[in-house]
Amino acid sequence: MRLKINLSSSNRNYLISYNYNHIFSAIIYRKIADLDLAAKLHFSKDFKFFTFSQIYFSDWKRTKKGIISKDGKLYFYISSPNEQLIKSLVEGHLESTEVDFKGKKLLVEQIELLKSPSFKENMKLKTMSPVSASIKREIDGKLKIWDLGPGDERFYESVQKNLVNKYTSFYGDYDGDRWVRIKPNMKTAKRRRIEIKGDFHRGYMMEFEMEADPRLVEFAYEWFR
Repeated sequence: MRLKINLSSSNRNYLISYNYNHIFSAIIYRKIADLDLAAKLHFSKDFKFFTFSQIYFSDWKRTKKGIISKDGKLYFYISSPNEQLIKSLVEGHLESTEVDFKGKKLLVEQIELLKSPSFKENMKLKTMSPVSASIKREIDGKLKIWDLGPGDERFYESVQKNLVNKYTSFYGDYDGDRWVRIKPNMKTAKRRRIEIKGDFHRGYMMEFEMEADPRLVEFAYEWFR
C-alpha cells in the first residue's frame, strides 16, 4: 500500500536541508495514530517494513544549504506491506493536519491512498528512494563495509537475498521460487549519499525491469529502498 502526502509552508522559498531522512523518519513515527504500533516499530531491531521516498517539488532550486521550494509546497510517498500501519498513518494525519519540521509547521494539504498496479511476473519499476547493497571486505587487515554499485552483479544478489528474507520475516514463510532477475536501466542510475544509523553510504535511484514471483514483485514495490 502506498500513500502520497502533500505538505505546504505558509511561506514561500521554504528551505529543506539535504540530509532530511532522519527528520522525515521522526515525522512518520509521530504520525502513527496507534501508539503501541509506533513504539513497536521504533524500538524494533528487526526490519521496519516501511519506506518513504525522497521529497518532490513542483518549483524548486538547489543551494549550498539545501533545496528551496519556491512555492512552499512539497510531497512525498510512504509505502508498506503493513495495512495496519498505512491505516494508522492516515488516521494520524487526519487527526492533526500539521507536521513539525525542525521546529517549523507544515500543513498537511492532502493525503491520498494510491491504487496499486496489477502485479505480474515481469514488470518495469523504479525506486522511490535510494537502494543500497554492501559486503564486508578486508581492508588493511580489517573487515569494513564496502558499498556495491549497480554495475556489480553482487549488488543484485544482495538485493535478491534481502527481498526474500524480508518477505519471509513479514509473512512468516515463503513457498515460491526464490529466483529474482533485475535488469537495470543504467542510463537512469543516479548515485545518492544516504545516512544509515549514523554512517554514510552510497545508494542508487534507478529504473529497472524485474522478473520474479508476483508476490515478490509486489513486496518489492511496497518496500524497495
